[in-house]
Amino acid sequence: MHSHLRFENPPALPHDVVAAILEQALRDRSQEYEAAEALVGSALNDDDQEFVEHWCVQVGTRAVPGSPLLGLAGLCLGHTARRFGRLSNDAVELVKSLAARAETDPTDVDGRALDGYDDVRDYLHLW
Repeated sequence: MHSHLRFENPPALPHDVVAAILEQALRDRSQEYEAAEALVGSALNDDDQEFVEHWCVQVGTRAVPGSPLLGLAGLCLGHTARRFGRLSNDAVELVKSLAARAETDPTDVDGRALDGYDDVRDYLHLW
């Protein structure tokens, strides 16, 4: 008997649930897995661009150095740019900053931030 791993994108959760999960994870790193699922689910499936962007920026600016949530925030901003065709100037600057940190020190911000930066450039036709 073979077991096959199957990846499924997490669903978008209600905004109050996402906010509570992310706030908790920003205080307690043991909650980062749940936060990652909530952030990705929102970035891929929530139709409220302002909400998604707000939480990507919150996570990308408040998570501690070395947290996997930093690279994920950059990646999710890339998803947001792809889905909605826009980002605020602050979000664009954050994506650039996270990508620069990932290039300088991948133990600080992981490489997913670089993928997010590529998506932002491609979908927003920047730089």
